[in-house]
Amino acid sequence: MARLPCPYLHGEVELSEEREKHIAERHPDLLPTHRDRIVATLAEPDQVRRSVRFGSARLFSRWYTDLRGGKHVVVVVVSGPVASGRHWVITAYLARRLAEGEAEWKTS
Repeated sequence: MARLPCPYLHGEVELSEEREKHIAERHPDLLPTHRDRIVATLAEPDQVRRSVRFGSARLFSRWYTDLRGGKHVVVVVVSGPVASGRHWVITAYLARRLAEGEAEWKTS
């Protein structure tokens, strides 16, 4: 299990081997080649949105002009109860545009 720094959440986000395998299988355009982009997106997102489908999930996104003609890397993170302080990646993918969720935070 990898623990990735996430200053926005004031801690680390877990990326399990099972989730990493899921991302590689479902989104081979992202993993394994661009694993560093997942790390960078969590560390310095352009935007954090609340998920429409999952109330406890946030979508961290960052735009990369050099990635397949310009794409967002979106990392979906679920947070446990506040007392637990636990956060984990459920999926990550590339997107041309951001489709869902209200912006909770944007870079200035």
